[in-house]
Amino acid sequence: QVQLVESGGGLVQAGGSLRLSCAASGTIFSDYTMAWYRQAPGKQRESVARVRNSGSTTYADNVKGRFTISRDNAKSTVYLQMNSLKPEDTAVYYCRGERGIYAYWGQGTQVTVSS
Repeated sequence: QVQLVESGGGLVQAGGSLRLSCAASGTIFSDYTMAWYRQAPGKQRESVARVRNSGSTTYADNVKGRFTISRDNAKSTVYLQMNSLKPEDTAVYYCRGERGIYAYWGQGTQVTVSS
């Protein structure tokens, strides 16, 4: 049973930083592409960043230069460092693990950025 558990969300002022973590268990973490998604109230869930098992990364245009995704295979954990946060970054952030046709989601962590 694959489990993903996010942590690190919270309330921060605009311009501040947060680091999200997602710990995986029940699988061979290094085989998975790991991603962060977010969903703001009344909006569709959107992809934020992705790191493949090769280490290559991709970002949504609206977070490029501010967010950094990274992974530690020894700890089975993926991170999202978020800097220069804006009120429009407010959302529930979800971790996702992808391998072939399989995908797993975490339960989400709330990030609120006050202006």
